[in-house]
Amino acid sequence: MEQARFNMIEQQIRPWNVLDGVVLDLLKQVKREQFVPVEQRAMALMDVEIPLGHSAKMWSPVLEARAVQELKIASGDHVLEVGTGSGYVTALLASLAAEVTSVEIVPELSASAARTLTAQQIKNVKLEVGDAANGWGESHYDAIVLTASVPLQPTALMNNLKIGGRMFAVIGDAPAMHACVITRTASDVFDSVALFETSVAPLQNAAQPQRFVF
Repeated sequence: MEQARFNMIEQQIRPWNVLDGVVLDLLKQVKREQFVPVEQRAMALMDVEIPLGHSAKMWSPVLEARAVQELKIASGDHVLEVGTGSGYVTALLASLAAEVTSVEIVPELSASAARTLTAQQIKNVKLEVGDAANGWGESHYDAIVLTASVPLQPTALMNNLKIGGRMFAVIGDAPAMHACVITRTASDVFDSVALFETSVAPLQNAAQPQRFVF
């Protein structure tokens, strides 16, 4: 397993411009296979998405690693994750941040992630069951990550960012999606940088553009 982890990092993740030593060390410390359903564990360190049930999938390792790197999490940061899924990205974020609030719309996935995070002794996580597609309360966060795609910039969630806060989101319709980092530079000013093309499953109940109907 450790040889497979080494190969994942050196052959998959580094070539995707994940070069931050803190992130690379984190990938060695947080054991991805512990967050993968038992029947899928042989695939845990492969460059594939892994089904979790309920139409949810774990991102590929390279996408998880790039998201964490691009958010530049500091030790005092409060982070919002939209889509807990397996809890693996939650664990990566929690290992860097002061606290992670992770919201999952599927109660069974949230419960499973809670058991895994507890077993891994990750305690600075607050798991919530709910729909955060269109914002999450009145709190503001240093970083936000969406673990599913949205067709438009997620304006409501962008307003949950603190000034200087960063969001990682995959924006667009399949197959033309872009992973982006959005930074709130002032109260009503957001800077968006497109990083690379990808395609991931859509976020339930995300705001939709007006579409032409014949």
